[in-house]
Amino acid sequence: MPITVGQDSAQTRKTITVGDQSVSYYSIPAAQEAGLGDFSGLPAALKVVLENMLRFEDGKTVTVEDIKAFADWGKNGGKNPREIAYRPARVLMQDFTGVPAVVDLAAMRDGIVALKGSAAKINPLVPVDLVIDHSVMIDEFGNPRAFQMNVDREYERNMERYTFLKWGQTAFDNFRVVPPGTGICHQVNLEYLAQTVWTDTDQNGDQVAYPDTLVGTDSHTTMVNGVAVLGWGVGGIEAEAAMLGQPISMLIPEVIGFELTGAMVEGTTGTDLVLKVVEMLRAKGVVGKFVEFFGEGLDSLPLADRATIANMAPEYGATCGFFPIDGETLRYLRNTGRDEARVQLVEAYAKENGFWRGAEYAPIYTDTLTLDMGTIVPAISGPKRPQDFVALDGADVAFNDEMANTFKRPMGKEVAVAGEDYTMESGKVVIASITSCTNTSNPYVMIGAGLVARKAAALGLNRKPWVKTSLAPGSQVVSAYLEAAGLQQDLDKIGFNLVGYGCTTCIGNSGPIQKEISDAIAEGDLVATSVLSGNRNFEGRISPDVRANYLASPPLVVAYALAGTMDINLAQDAIGQDKDGNDVFLKDIWPSNQEIAELVEKTVTRDAFLEKYADVFKGDEKWRGVEVPDQETYDWPAQSTYIQNPPYFRDMGSEPGVISNIDGAKVLMVLGDMITTDHISPAGAFAQSSPAGQYLTERQVAPRDFNSYGSRRGNHEIMMRGTFANIRIKNEMLDGVEGGFTKGPDGQQTSVFDAAMAYQEAGTPLVIFGGAQYGAGSSRDWAAKGTNLLGVKAVIAESFERIHRSNLVGMGVIPFEFTGGDTRKTLGLTGAETVSISGLDSVQPLQDVPCTITMGDGTVKEITLKCRIDTAIEIEYIEHGGVLHYVLRDLAKS
Repeated sequence: MPITVGQDSAQTRKTITVGDQSVSYYSIPAAQEAGLGDFSGLPAALKVVLENMLRFEDGKTVTVEDIKAFADWGKNGGKNPREIAYRPARVLMQDFTGVPAVVDLAAMRDGIVALKGSAAKINPLVPVDLVIDHSVMIDEFGNPRAFQMNVDREYERNMERYTFLKWGQTAFDNFRVVPPGTGICHQVNLEYLAQTVWTDTDQNGDQVAYPDTLVGTDSHTTMVNGVAVLGWGVGGIEAEAAMLGQPISMLIPEVIGFELTGAMVEGTTGTDLVLKVVEMLRAKGVVGKFVEFFGEGLDSLPLADRATIANMAPEYGATCGFFPIDGETLRYLRNTGRDEARVQLVEAYAKENGFWRGAEYAPIYTDTLTLDMGTIVPAISGPKRPQDFVALDGADVAFNDEMANTFKRPMGKEVAVAGEDYTMESGKVVIASITSCTNTSNPYVMIGAGLVARKAAALGLNRKPWVKTSLAPGSQVVSAYLEAAGLQQDLDKIGFNLVGYGCTTCIGNSGPIQKEISDAIAEGDLVATSVLSGNRNFEGRISPDVRANYLASPPLVVAYALAGTMDINLAQDAIGQDKDGNDVFLKDIWPSNQEIAELVEKTVTRDAFLEKYADVFKGDEKWRGVEVPDQETYDWPAQSTYIQNPPYFRDMGSEPGVISNIDGAKVLMVLGDMITTDHISPAGAFAQSSPAGQYLTERQVAPRDFNSYGSRRGNHEIMMRGTFANIRIKNEMLDGVEGGFTKGPDGQQTSVFDAAMAYQEAGTPLVIFGGAQYGAGSSRDWAAKGTNLLGVKAVIAESFERIHRSNLVGMGVIPFEFTGGDTRKTLGLTGAETVSISGLDSVQPLQDVPCTITMGDGTVKEITLKCRIDTAIEIEYIEHGGVLHYVLRDLAKS
């Protein structure tokens, strides 16, 4: 399908010739020459957005004033929060978020037919790639059969979902599915899908070159910024709107410059670097902002390390962490199998249009930070948040003391494990997993992990018997170079066998640990730990048996598996004994940077990328054997517990409503700071006693087939019951209770779901109170969808993370922020209050509105809230009941 460009932007359209190829492009220098403003000092990340304005300028959605606003940004010292309409080139999905998105599209086809429109109008207008990577669970580990057994089990559990996705691939245009067992979406994107500069034909039949841009339904979409592709995570709701041609409404962002100087020193990794970056940027505060990395330190920073830093933008709170195009970008594109003509175009285009990071690159930034990479030390982060940086530089880490204070659990207590000759105690590592897009995309840390395993195995060390070990690479290329280096067999020797290609432990698919170990942890109320090379360590995410979770580089994951405990100082203490009984220290098995670099140079080859991605959409025999009906609309199977027609568009009229004031609302939950989307809508396993478990039990689904919340996101009945059901969430309405509980209309403790349904039956609206950074973490739209379906009309918090605020608006739930120093604590909120918010019938973006809180004792408090409907188009979304309703009505009318 041709791209559609603006008709009023001819004055900025130029031609570039590379080899025998001539293409048009939209020139930022030409815009400057045309008198539209001085854009010379803009950061490359912002120039990508400016080019988008030039290409789509039509005098309506995008105007000349929008373009001139970027020159004002530079004049104002890197600030000009003007609302603009941005159109990404493509959309990336994974299956946990992709299934509900395709469910919504299928439901919209039913909805538009009900509005007398054509089902074919519900079709992606931009290319969409969905990579199935979130479904594989680690049931089997530590043996050569693990990979195939986990894959077989994955198909058994998920055949309904895979049939549905394959139907979507045939029913919708511009929609491709990368089958299971291929890799993690962000690594597939980085290594294969991304092009840095695209070419396509426009509506006039001309070839046009333009920057590769995207949004993705996973927060770590930001990883691709490492190869100078501007992309970030959005909720599935916003992604669906973008697919259907709706521009993304955004404010021109501030851009924080992060200067890297010096070079990494011996014994440190890109993971150590990114954990320090996360700590620094979280302290700085960059929510809603772009971060661009610059400085002479980039000259020695491999693209794999850049991708690691870009990947963790959600952890440091930024919209994205961008690396401009330079010589390293070109080297990576060549080495990963991109066409040479494409690489030459990337270089020529970047230099012609001002995107190139050369020696003279010195843009304006809103603010800057500096980090000397020579000061980086080995590090981990935890036990609850990615920004909880812990240096491993010889200081006494005192993990037991830390965990005692953090989790308020007894330390030093030992519990016997039935049938085993060891005991369990707090601090012991029960899960050690090399997993996640963040690090398994980086050959330096993966080769490093293999070398640690090789040296350890040669000395006779092995994982401790209570540690569940796993290796889940981000792509098949990783396996190719580990095998080429002979390192996979060394990893196998100490239990790091291949378990699958997917997110696994990082998304909560760690699978069960040994029952006897689980029983001992429960008996002693112990703080068991996990160590993973991932990006998320939020409470309740990794495993229901684990309280403390630590992020670490793959080589350190191997080291902690050998040690078997976090209560150790890796800089000083022995991690085990060799076959002769001698102490072995980390320094004895740690490879040199030169060892790693030589193996990377030898084994990470262009040929490996070309081979592994040759048939990326073909899949294995199981995938090719999935049969689907050929039809425009989906026949929703009534008995399915995975895929159900959601209620969003039922009985929807052709016209929008109005925004109503909130009157007499009751409080569903009072929550604290850093409530993540994992707290709101968990992705992992759930118990038989939970509302979701009871729902499945009533439908004769055995507990072993429950799968996970993430895999069942195509069924709103499950997801409603799972909303606010994280086993570690703490509702301040209850005293010391963990889990998804609240007080019902009768004042008695009950599940959040049952309370919400009772309030809905009585026609009572609901609100939720929260603290700072509400909605941090994953982009999952179900955190907003579930909130909506429980009957919550407003969320009132001290501050919101970017994606979740947008998702709430996209689902018709209004976010509000406290003002004037008010918080849930200063107001003394207990959950017994009644809340009314007025002024919404005439609300404007970011307007202050009055709120009346009637306390449990009858006293009344009047406060002011800031309405976080941020833009004019978002007011329309709320009036329509959500962004998808807005798009559906618009398409039906057209």
